[in-house]
Formats: sequence, structure tokens, C-alpha cells
Amino acid sequence: MIVVTTPTGNIGGQVLERLVVRDVPVRVVVRDASRLPASVRARVEVVEGSHGDLTVATKAFDGADAVFWLPPPNPRAASLESAFVDFTRPAAEALRTQGVRRVVGVSALGRGTPMAGRAGHVTASLAMDDLIAGTGVSYRALTMPSFMDNLLRQVERIKNEGVFADLVAGDHKAPACATRDIAAVAVELLLDGSWSGVDEVPVLGPEDLSCDDLARIMSEVLDRPIRYQRVPGGAFKDAMLRFGMSEAMAQGLVDMGQAKDAGLDNAVTRTERTGTPTSFRQWCQETLRPAVTA
Repeated sequence: MIVVTTPTGNIGGQVLERLVVRDVPVRVVVRDASRLPASVRARVEVVEGSHGDLTVATKAFDGADAVFWLPPPNPRAASLESAFVDFTRPAAEALRTQGVRRVVGVSALGRGTPMAGRAGHVTASLAMDDLIAGTGVSYRALTMPSFMDNLLRQVERIKNEGVFADLVAGDHKAPACATRDIAAVAVELLLDGSWSGVDEVPVLGPEDLSCDDLARIMSEVLDRPIRYQRVPGGAFKDAMLRFGMSEAMAQGLVDMGQAKDAGLDNAVTRTERTGTPTSFRQWCQETLRPAVTA
């Protein structure tokens, strides 16, 4: 039995889709089962509730061989620790009591770098990894750079203004990955019963690109000029606060962006093992362009 958390989210949903077609026993933890596609709901076991709740996690992990772990987004959390580590504590206890063998979690690059202790959401993700690993379960943390799919949050601005924004220097080259590739790596690990111990699995995409490179590729694929705008940390944080994000979570995004600009995501070398296939150009053609032209 494989348990999937966040099955209606971007990554969790793709993990679930890939597992269902493999015809393996799957159980999902979801707050509202009606949000699952009916065709999927009929083929999986459903435990309703929050996977941050001990009772729910205990029920969900009963008899499970493997768990896909990802905390839900919580932009109004009082602290990064509460959003990542505190949310995970009940599940960590359930992993111990229910004897789960393997966990695959979504985390971030940066462990061992000088920036790791002051990288906002990344720092909290690494602390979450330590909590899970401390249960004694075999754990694989998928360590990611920025997601290509995060640009979908700016699709209206890209469409109407020809602009996208971030905190890093326009010429800073770094890896980026597509969520489809994250899901693919996660599923292969969840189905593979041969691994044990604790390790990180970087998911780096096929190439390093700068935001200026992204703008050029988007311009070519969308057949319209797209430019990159670097936003100062203070202005970025103010915008997040206006959108309703908490002070702690907004500052965490700023700290993460500044750490990435300082090279947080550049410490791991891309190899055949750590590279993934979806290029940014392919992602733009298959995902961004349909979103912009919709």
C-alpha cells in the first residue's frame, strides 16, 4: 500500500495519476474527497482529513509500505517552523507507530551550504527532513531548485504585461525543474522496495538558465516580447503581505530568494542521476503557452 498526501495539489496530483495507471494499491489523505476526480476516487482508498493530524495520519499509515509526503501550502502560517516541522510532527509519530518502511518527501537543495541556515522556506524544509529521518524510517528527500511551474502564478502578468518577476539577478544561472519530473522520480522511488537508509535525491532539470534566459525562451515560444524584472526584497515582501501572506511566510520567501541569488541551488553537480528530462523550452511549449493563450 502506498499513501499519497496532497493528492489534489500540483505535485501530489501528478504522483497519484502516475500510481493509478500502474495499478498498485493506493490510499490518499485528503480534506475533501469530492475534489478528487471521480475516475480516480473509485480506484483508491480515501482517508478524509488533514495529514497533519495524528488520528488521521495513524489511520492513513496503517498497513502502508510507503508514503509520499508533502505539507500543504500555508501562506498564513505564524512561522515557518509551524508550516513545515510542526505540521509534520504528528505524521512522524504515526510513521513510528504504524511501522511504515519508506517515505519519499519533497524538499529543497541547500544542505551543507553556507546559506542553508538562513534560507527561509528551504531551511524549514531541511528541518522537516531531519524530523522524518529521525523516526528511523528509510527516507528519500527529493531536493529541488525552483519549479518551472511556479511561473503559472504570474501567467496573467506574462499575458497582459509581458513581464515576470523574481528576487534574483537576471544573469544568475541556476537549475530549474518541472513538477512532472518531480512526480516521475517520486513514483519510481515509491514503487522500488530495494532502497533503505536516508539520502537526498536532487531533481535538477536538464540545464542551468538565468531569468534573462527564461525571458528569451518565453519570448520565442509565445511569439511576443517577455522581459524579466528583478524585484527588491522589501517590495516583494510588501506585495506578499498585501496578498494576505503572514509576516513570517513572506519574510521566508525573501530569505529564500536571497539565498538562491547567493548560489544556494548551485552546489550540486548535474549528472545522469540528478538531471531530469523536461527542458524549459519544452515546458513553455506544453504548459505555459496553453495557459497564456487560454
